Amino acid sequence: MTAPISPVAADSKIVSGRDNVVIFDTTMRDGEQSPGASMSLEEKLELAKILEEMGVDIIEAGFPIASNGDFQSVNEIAKIVKNSTIAGLCRAHQVDIDRCAEALRPTQRGRIHVVIATSDLHMKHKLQMEPDAVIDVIARSVTHARNLRDDVEWSAEDATRSDRQFLRRAIETAIKAGATTINLPDTVGYTYPSEYADLFNWMVNNVEGADKVIFSTHCHNDLGLAVANSLAGVQGGARQIECAINGLGERAGNAALEEVVMALKVRGDKLPFQTGIDTTHITRASRYVSAITGFPVQYNKAIVGKNAFAHESGIHQDGMLKNRETYEIMTPESVGQAPSSLVMGKHSGSHAFRAKLKDLGYELGQNALKEAFGRFKDLADRKKHVYDDDIIALVDDALARGSEKIRVSHLRVVAGTEGQSAELTLDVDGQAKSAEASGDGPVDAVFNAIHKIVPHSAALRLFQVHAVTEGTDAQAQVSVRLEEDGRIATGAAADTDTLTASAKAYVNALNNLFARKEKSAPAAIASGF
Repeated sequence: MTAPISPVAADSKIVSGRDNVVIFDTTMRDGEQSPGASMSLEEKLELAKILEEMGVDIIEAGFPIASNGDFQSVNEIAKIVKNSTIAGLCRAHQVDIDRCAEALRPTQRGRIHVVIATSDLHMKHKLQMEPDAVIDVIARSVTHARNLRDDVEWSAEDATRSDRQFLRRAIETAIKAGATTINLPDTVGYTYPSEYADLFNWMVNNVEGADKVIFSTHCHNDLGLAVANSLAGVQGGARQIECAINGLGERAGNAALEEVVMALKVRGDKLPFQTGIDTTHITRASRYVSAITGFPVQYNKAIVGKNAFAHESGIHQDGMLKNRETYEIMTPESVGQAPSSLVMGKHSGSHAFRAKLKDLGYELGQNALKEAFGRFKDLADRKKHVYDDDIIALVDDALARGSEKIRVSHLRVVAGTEGQSAELTLDVDGQAKSAEASGDGPVDAVFNAIHKIVPHSAALRLFQVHAVTEGTDAQAQVSVRLEEDGRIATGAAADTDTLTASAKAYVNALNNLFARKEKSAPAAIASGF
């Protein structure tokens, strides 16, 4: 039975041929606003390189007015990225726009991204402004931004809950003032696909000047519909999708870049659009973001999850042996994954190790490769078999601790029926500091020792342990989440010794917490839409 063609998809004014869809990545801006997902400058610079190599059209590198750290991130990324456009977010205030323009000064390919709310709810309670005043602010702010940059994006925060006629008026004002991209965000993940498609369809056909701009989606995942809504928006006339690696973002997150890109690639029969993304970089980007934020990717996550290409059912395995297409609609290779194997061991050399890392989606510099290879050799001496997952865990562990000011140097734990105690030495800004502590269990003793060396008031909100692979010699992967004064930081680490992994994960979380405190924006100017 042939499925009916929707009026939106059939409208020849909206869909004609294989149109290009611009991919706008906001992992470093909206993604970093996830509680605990703080990234250092060095980590952002490396992520920017990965996104550029992947072919991301626009990289939203931060919110320059929020903090000196965000300004520096946007400014430094603007210096090194040549092929992607670098965007900075700002509110509809002259001081925000000026700060954003200054951060973007090093690049020829810069975009000022101006946002203001348009829903009755937001205008009344958040902005405390009348609709006519909001229109005036849109005209002045977009005009000012356009005088500083030719590429200006304007976003209507809470667009999906805005009055349609007022939203139309706001969009027309932004276009007349010089906006080149119009973003209609589903700020709170409230809309559903057919409704969102209709919104774009209506605006494309009714807004004066709609043919002069690109319309954009920006969907949150509160109802689990972010990807579906983004694709529906494209069917309705949008030609830019704002998304994030691993769906990182505030609350339930943003539309996942890997999912929207692969949906467009695999279902070209129903979605006749193309992107410029080299999908073989997807797994590499996913693993890097997971490692530096401490946010693990769930095993059954679409595209990049550990089980995304795993087949355990006998029926499925039989079908796969006969023809992979029986149970795979895309290949692991197409997203940069490789089938698991057991080819690595303690006799493997550095060239084979480099090749294995490349197969697994990692490309490390010489120094990082040398360090990772040394860690691999140490692991191979302790484990009978080194699986791909073991290598992934040790490399991710190294990436997560790459720029830490506090590191675990030495740990000795005594546990048993007569009590538990820990002797710990940390490297704190290059100085060795030691402490001994007891506790209600060996992990508690380790954490108490850390607290003695690095006093803090953070509360432990999560402590989670799971084995990376099977067997008694499996590496333990530990996740820790700390909260202090409303700030949340997550840490992760892996080691064949569970207590060592626990200490490293806790210290990783502390490093992330301190980094977040240094560069966190005041609540009054933090913005997510």
